[in-house]
Amino acid sequence: MQIRNVAIIAHVDHGKTTLVDKLLSQSGAFRDHQQVAERALDRNDLEKERGITILAKCTSVVWNDVRINIVDTPGHADFGGEVERILNMVDGAIVLVDAAEGPLPQTKFVVGKALARGLHPIVVVNKVDRQDARPDEVHEEVFDLFAALGASDSQLDFPTLFASGRNGWADDSLEGPRQDLSALFNLVVSHVPPPKVNPDAPFAMVASILEYDSYLGRVLTGRVEQGAARVNMPVKVLRQDGSVVETGRLTKLLSFRGLERVPVDEVQAGDIIAVAGLSDGTIPDTIGAPDLAGPLEAIPVDPPTLAMTFRINDGPLAGREGKKVTSRQIRERLFREAEGNVAIRVSDSNETDAFEVAGRGELQLGVLIEQMRREGFELTIGRPRVLTRKDPDTGERQEPMEEVLVDVDEPYTGVVVEKLSRRKGEMSDMRPSGGGKIRLTFSIPSRGLIGYHGEFLTDTRGTGIMNRLFAGYGPWKGPIEGRRNGSLISTEPGEAVHYALFYIQERGTMFVSPGEKVYQGMILGEHSRESDLEVNPIKEKKLTNIRAAGKDDAMLLIPPRKMSLEQAISYVEDDELVEVTPGAIRLRKRYLDPHERKRYERRVDAEAAA
Repeated sequence: MQIRNVAIIAHVDHGKTTLVDKLLSQSGAFRDHQQVAERALDRNDLEKERGITILAKCTSVVWNDVRINIVDTPGHADFGGEVERILNMVDGAIVLVDAAEGPLPQTKFVVGKALARGLHPIVVVNKVDRQDARPDEVHEEVFDLFAALGASDSQLDFPTLFASGRNGWADDSLEGPRQDLSALFNLVVSHVPPPKVNPDAPFAMVASILEYDSYLGRVLTGRVEQGAARVNMPVKVLRQDGSVVETGRLTKLLSFRGLERVPVDEVQAGDIIAVAGLSDGTIPDTIGAPDLAGPLEAIPVDPPTLAMTFRINDGPLAGREGKKVTSRQIRERLFREAEGNVAIRVSDSNETDAFEVAGRGELQLGVLIEQMRREGFELTIGRPRVLTRKDPDTGERQEPMEEVLVDVDEPYTGVVVEKLSRRKGEMSDMRPSGGGKIRLTFSIPSRGLIGYHGEFLTDTRGTGIMNRLFAGYGPWKGPIEGRRNGSLISTEPGEAVHYALFYIQERGTMFVSPGEKVYQGMILGEHSRESDLEVNPIKEKKLTNIRAAGKDDAMLLIPPRKMSLEQAISYVEDDELVEVTPGAIRLRKRYLDPHERKRYERRVDAEAAA
């Protein structure tokens, strides 16, 4: 059977996973009346909750006796490492673009990677049935993007379809019959070339995806670049430097059929498969026959730009909610994550019982922390910081820069421009984007965006949309102002009391409710002034035998501000930590004892003066 390998790439929320649902349905991958969840490939709990794709997934359909292996990729820039790996497995790409929003930063990123690989993408202008759709303009914008990214003449001659993934149709013109996706299936078969492989050479494949299965153990997915493999055949695993990691046997060969992985006895060159039976092989190792001469080439992945310190939970409430609290357990889990996620790097920290974890962005590291929290881990997380480097030519300090696209209602453009300029952002473009919105383009240091997203949503009354993309390194921009307000810090351990919180809330915004456990050094809220303020949240009302005239009835508490994990991580300052447990997210000072905090502040002031 002929094979076509294709990836679906797009910006976040442009409809990739929904389109894959319809491709599976119309190809007959589902049985009649089979109940299938919406966005069937997003199986992970976090993916379902957040409505985004975090991990790349493989699936397969058959159309007119041609097997089409489809890889659904993440759309968020923080998971770009997944996309880069996947492009090594495919021979074509479907670029999905929203008919209203047009190409956005992640579209630019993934298309640039695909063009550099020499792929000839198919462009699908999706969601053309939106009221604010502008398909013809978006088509022109996609052509301009391809040209700006240095596409060859043949790549610029890309085929285009207009589609509605949710309604399950695609046509080569806006006036088409709008019946089904047969035009897309036929275009994939005719436009995407069959895999260029050598079936007679010794078996070899590059591992592109690593998963853990409770029955099979480590499962490695990749494309068979040459030769054929059979169950129980002996293999060796090679690193990129040619060293042999291990030798073993392929105890299971799995091929993709619809949403399922089906055991097969033999696989041929060009097919995307999963293998089990290896204990040390990882990404991007080469798995090959014993007589394979050397490793296959693997695409280098862009380096991490952001780092956080993962520490054990050493607070007074440690060990009460989680089962995995030791540094050994945290270390094993982090290094296992780094094996399967090439965009993450883990190293031992200078601090005791702490580890440095570097990745692409706050969302990627936030997802890792949330996964660990659900697995029963307790952690404390430090403030994110960017990873700088020295200019190879001049030796000057450089920092990661990002391209930011902001779509915002006209009345809020002033405050957004002011805030981003204060964070060292430079505006390069400003134009109307339809629907009364203005599209602003900025170049800004990555550290200028840490902690800004919540402020941005507040400033734009929740109507603004901000998209960001790593754009390389630029000169160090100097100090950037951070959070202006200090913290309200607990002086006592115990349970927060309604009476005490009522009087504390006059001093700022509260993060805790009555009855919540608190401890000395825990952050209870945000002070209305720049300095920190120590307060007692467990102070009870002194009882007397004089009856109050209804005064207690008026003690109304303002609902506390509850932060998500990402908001908490981006909120804390350098002397603060986020305590993460299966049951709670708390903010605390790094040093819980007030005397230790004073010593730390004096040390920081002395270093700054020097």
